[in-house]
Amino acid sequence: MARDYQLIIFDWDGTLMDSAGELVGTLQQAIQDTGLPERTPAQMRELVGLGIQEVLGRLFPELDPVRVRDRISRYRQRYGWPRAAPRLFEGAREALVHLGEQGIELAVATGKNRRGLDRAMHATDSKGLFRITRCADESVPKPAPNMIDDILLRTATEPEAALMVGDTEYDMVMARAAGIDGLAVRCGVHDEIRLRRAGAIDVIADVRALPAWLAAGKAGAP
Repeated sequence: MARDYQLIIFDWDGTLMDSAGELVGTLQQAIQDTGLPERTPAQMRELVGLGIQEVLGRLFPELDPVRVRDRISRYRQRYGWPRAAPRLFEGAREALVHLGEQGIELAVATGKNRRGLDRAMHATDSKGLFRITRCADESVPKPAPNMIDDILLRTATEPEAALMVGDTEYDMVMARAAGIDGLAVRCGVHDEIRLRRAGAIDVIADVRALPAWLAAGKAGAP
């Protein structure tokens, strides 16, 4: 059955912001700078959406915790000075504004750290669109449900009244673990088959299509 969602939680990179290429390039440069074995862009792109500690742990499982922390520090320092100005996907802002005007509360649950999200929100003038945001360095990161659980608690929203929108299987797994619906977008990292296998209730082209998807009554469909 269709649902009237009171709260929509968005992933950031690859969902609202066209940043996957920038993230991969920055991480690739950080790996080169620290003398680690090279990894392909495809290997790194596969992990976009996870927290940086999880990303490095999967790329370099042989690293000890001290070296992991060092890589995190170097990565964050570099990503604080992006090569390209952050920008939202075309039409994303208009969709978010429309949803807010419909009385739907908006939130963000992202693999970015707080510094990175705040910088991106400032650059895109989008902070005021969201009631609450949660980052990987403030909680247990994706695919654990903790960020969503905290958002639900702080907004006093029941799971059946919330929707997660993201571009990776990590977003869908997180949503399912938190007991909420997960809607996937094709504009990011993972393909439609993978997103559906991860539990997406549906897949749309991008956030621009979200208002129409909601209006069509597809929410909650299997």
